[in-house]
Amino acid sequence: MPASPKPQTFSADSITAPLRHVTFRRVWFGSLVSNLGMLVQGVAAAWTMTQMTSSADKVALVQTALMLPVMLISMPAGAIADMYDRRVVALIALSVALAGATALTALAWLGLLTPNLLLTLCFVVGSGMALMSPAWQASVSEQVPLETLPAAVALNGISYNIARSVGPAVGGVVVATAGAVAAFALNALLFLPLLIVLFLWKRTAEPSRLPPEKLGRAMVSGVRYITNSPSIKIVLTRSMVMAVVGGAIVALMPLVARDLLHGGAKTYGIMLGVFGLGAVIGALSVNKVRKRMSGEAAIRACALSMGGAIAAVALTHEPTLTAAALVLAGGGWILSGTLNNIAVQLSAPRWVAGRALAAYQAAASGGVAVGSWGWGHLTDAVGVQTALLVSAAVMTASPLLGLWLRMPRINAQGEDAELLADPEVRLALTGRSGPLVVEIEYRIAQENARAFHTLMQQVQLSRKRNGAYGWSIARDIADPELWTERYHCPTWLDYLRHRNRSTQRERAMEQQAMAFHIGNNPVRIRRMLERPFGSVRWKDDTPDRAAKDVLPLITTAPGGTT
Repeated sequence: MPASPKPQTFSADSITAPLRHVTFRRVWFGSLVSNLGMLVQGVAAAWTMTQMTSSADKVALVQTALMLPVMLISMPAGAIADMYDRRVVALIALSVALAGATALTALAWLGLLTPNLLLTLCFVVGSGMALMSPAWQASVSEQVPLETLPAAVALNGISYNIARSVGPAVGGVVVATAGAVAAFALNALLFLPLLIVLFLWKRTAEPSRLPPEKLGRAMVSGVRYITNSPSIKIVLTRSMVMAVVGGAIVALMPLVARDLLHGGAKTYGIMLGVFGLGAVIGALSVNKVRKRMSGEAAIRACALSMGGAIAAVALTHEPTLTAAALVLAGGGWILSGTLNNIAVQLSAPRWVAGRALAAYQAAASGGVAVGSWGWGHLTDAVGVQTALLVSAAVMTASPLLGLWLRMPRINAQGEDAELLADPEVRLALTGRSGPLVVEIEYRIAQENARAFHTLMQQVQLSRKRNGAYGWSIARDIADPELWTERYHCPTWLDYLRHRNRSTQRERAMEQQAMAFHIGNNPVRIRRMLERPFGSVRWKDDTPDRAAKDVLPLITTAPGGTT
């Protein structure tokens, strides 16, 4: 019999694979339109500022006003995205941005706009987008399967840069023909499609039996996770350096158009458009770059290409040559940003994804904001050309950071492990009971002591990432085979969260540590209430009372996973 035709398959590596998922496709097109509006507003705001003042500092501050909110509120925004329905958070955030855009339109139409008001309202719009960004980006993993997540992240970068390649040119034309008021109004209208798409999204929430963390505790948990994740810390540091140095070309683009190319709003829009075109090309090449180059080699190539391109922009006064250099700069800019974004998304488990992405956004956007302010001041002192040459020199030298902070090779490590049953409890506890002290006793053959100790240093980072503090490992001087791991959790609820935050990789590492254990008896685990005053205040402290006060308790076998 002839062989049956094989069903048509689609590669998860294809850049268009995520668009087969309806929710992602709708949100992607809605964000494309919204990004287009933001770019139109950015052109109008920057050009309006050049008409109101001759100060390069004020012009550069437009970019700072749009980006600074990301640095200031990204961690609270990330915590909120992890604590609450990400769809609702995104809707509220977009409404804030829409209100700011509407106010900006009204004041410009009434002729009441001043440089300070322009910066303030740009800050309001930026704040709305900063609040939305972690919720939007963290929800991508809910819209597509894990194997298509890198392509989805790249597509989000493409969405922004398609808008960048078209939006500035549209903005320049709108400002030149209809004025800044029309550009501001267009941005307000273009927020509506994404609002409608998010409103219609029927997100399937996964309810937790544990109550959400308080905002302050959630922020602390996010910071603790990041500070105990060496690979994420390196990615954030390199992202910030790239943003601070490369932010010169973004912040000074209006002055490049006006002072170096002697053009107007249309020239500015075209230059931003070709920068965005290069960014689209860079985003489309993300999957190929990830397959063929290590993370360090890719970031190094991006930095060197951007350094050369920024120098070319500074030295040439010919629009065609400047445009060619900006294509190269745009490709390096978005390629480095997308690679770093993918690294963070693949590394962080779902419980902290919003906060990890918020930290990345804070590093990147905060770098642009601080860099824009610095490059503006330097330009006032030495001129546009010299400031760009300084940026090019520092960017070219930045790969030397790889000698100390080498970009990690990151694969998908953020898969959540299976939930664990609650440990056996015979003491009346409430959610606020604590601190909890956990002691784990291992018996390790002396010839395995070094290997075990080395592994426990990685276990230490895992415990701390997931909420523990005061970690230690001790060896009995009278019985050298006996090792005791000890750590604390602030409350009973924090301990329950800690138990179920481990990824599959972290859970496997814990099991590997237990595999070193020798002897007939299992690993011994003690869970103790430190300062147990509350547990002895009442005469009716019984297991039944504890169960009513907190959560259903499920007994596990002694020696189970911690």
